Amino acid sequence: MDDTELHIMVNMRIVTMKRKIAERTVLIAFAFAVIASAPSLAEGENANGLVVKLSFDQFPLRYTCDGEDLSPEIQIQGFNSTSMAIIAEDPDAPSGTFTHWTIWNIPPVDIVPEGISKKAILRDPISARQGKNDFGEIGYAGPCPPEGKPHRYFFRVFGLDTMLELKEGSSSGDLKAAMQGHVLQEAVAIASYGRQT
Repeated sequence: MDDTELHIMVNMRIVTMKRKIAERTVLIAFAFAVIASAPSLAEGENANGLVVKLSFDQFPLRYTCDGEDLSPEIQIQGFNSTSMAIIAEDPDAPSGTFTHWTIWNIPPVDIVPEGISKKAILRDPISARQGKNDFGEIGYAGPCPPEGKPHRYFFRVFGLDTMLELKEGSSSGDLKAAMQGHVLQEAVAIASYGRQT
């Protein structure tokens, strides 16, 4: 191989590398565009058409430990699975992700009403089973962060292909394990809450 051939080969590799860099730049720009066009804080949607909405971006006191500690209403659109499960978590907790609510075996509904009872087995206003939150209690326990920066609370809604054979009072880890292989839809709604110093 003479110098001319070597020079041509090096130039071809440089051109190929530049093309790959340009393609990656376009993909990164597209990803940022998708993120920028995402729904508002309190609304989430996934590729399977499930839409989950809260009526607020910042928690009213009534849904927190500083108020009535009621579970909030959750609006559901595009649900087409056999059963629904919800996990509400605070990923900003000092000790790591903190679970505030686990509820499953909810039949298809458009609205999960506010103020769900803190019973392990529910028959009214919806049928469901509830697990323990990280306070060690059954049912919903609202935001109760330490003073300082507001925390984010994720309400993850899962559409499942079955009713789960999971005992009431189970942990969020048990619920996540039981859902493995059964999730058809998933979406999240996010709201924040903070206490002033």
